[in-house]
Amino acid sequence: MRIVSLSLIGLALASAQSMAATPQPVSQQNVSLQLANALLDSTMAACHADGRTAAVAVVDRGGNLIALQRDDNVGPHNTIAAQRKAYTALSSKTPTRLFGERARSNPDAANLNTFDQLLLLGGGVPLRMGDEVIGAIGVAGAGGAENDEACANQAIAQLLPSNR
Repeated sequence: MRIVSLSLIGLALASAQSMAATPQPVSQQNVSLQLANALLDSTMAACHADGRTAAVAVVDRGGNLIALQRDDNVGPHNTIAAQRKAYTALSSKTPTRLFGERARSNPDAANLNTFDQLLLLGGGVPLRMGDEVIGAIGVAGAGGAENDEACANQAIAQLLPSNR
């Protein structure tokens, strides 16, 4: 009889623990369409103010394309490049210029350029809310990786000043 009662107590404790440890959904920040469009407009304005044109893509925290714009005279390959830069910045949680530099200096990372989704060129910048990466922006076609990144950073500084 005593063994049975100890088993019942153990079962009751296990049941109480499992009820207390019920998995909960995660609450996360994400890029909204409104924010993505504002980032696109601000990035394009930054490029245009410097006499440059570009393609700009914004992805959410899952790498999904939220918004995309391409100036009329920008080559179509820049559309894909902007998306891949945004995806790479999101995936690595690092500006693509820095990520590319690190990959080129590390022989163990030499194969990163074989992943179709990644593009190890400057112009992709992660979007942060506090310590959380909520998406990324990618810019291509503004006359080089430094110009691409500068346009993105100007827009981010205007709309997400705490993005550091």
